[in-house]
Amino acid sequence: MSPIAIAVLALSMSVDAFAAALGRGATAGRGRLGDAMRTGLVFGSVEAITPVIGWGAGVLAAGTIRSIDHWIAFGLLALVGGRMLLEAFRRDEAEEPAGRSFWMLLATAVGTSLDAMAVGVSLAFLEVNIWVIAAAIGFATFCLATGGMLAGRLLGRRFGRYAEMLGGVALIILGVTILVEHLSA
Repeated sequence: MSPIAIAVLALSMSVDAFAAALGRGATAGRGRLGDAMRTGLVFGSVEAITPVIGWGAGVLAAGTIRSIDHWIAFGLLALVGGRMLLEAFRRDEAEEPAGRSFWMLLATAVGTSLDAMAVGVSLAFLEVNIWVIAAAIGFATFCLATGGMLAGRLLGRRFGRYAEMLGGVALIILGVTILVEHLSA
């Protein structure tokens, strides 16, 4: 796989994490660069690990992962998105946005990275260096998720509740899209 192909793959695998981090940043209140980098690190680490898991599973049994990855992604993204919507409706305008737990961050990261696992499964049938590809995906995701968190923070100061609602809806739509794409294939 050429360096350009790896870069394109890495960026395309990172877009979901960027969108999720954007919504997370919008609800973070007075987040700092450290919070944004922590979010980027969690998203980047998970996004780097999942193609390796998928690659390993592809080597062992490609059909098993492909048959359930879309349901897992849908469930996690719908759960996190639904919770964001619920919190947006419950939150008082004057109230600071609710903090996000590490477990919600991790669930979101896993939900947005399952497509990378599916890509890893497909890479198992090609002659590629999975470690280089996983590192590229992880680094791109770290950068985009950190940037998304910071950009979302700016949006959150102006739009608060509406940005949280938009982030929740975006995650639900992302989960539905993954499910529909896999079920119609």
